[in-house]
Amino acid sequence: MKPNSNVDLSSVQWRKSSYSSGTGGECVEVTDGLPGVVPVRDSKDPHGPALLFPSEAWSAFVGAL
Repeated sequence: MKPNSNVDLSSVQWRKSSYSSGTGGECVEVTDGLPGVVPVRDSKDPHGPALLFPSEAWSAFVGAL
């Protein structure tokens, strides 16, 4: 599946890993609940672009970690 680059992310709830420090260092944020896609963004640039990964690819990546 190819992610839709027109996904509206204006009202999603972003979250960081529980392994993130409170200082906001070098972290990524993800959001859940969008069908077929997992948006990921740089926590230091919350108004910047988000990368959209197919759900299956994101699951495989997290599983490999």
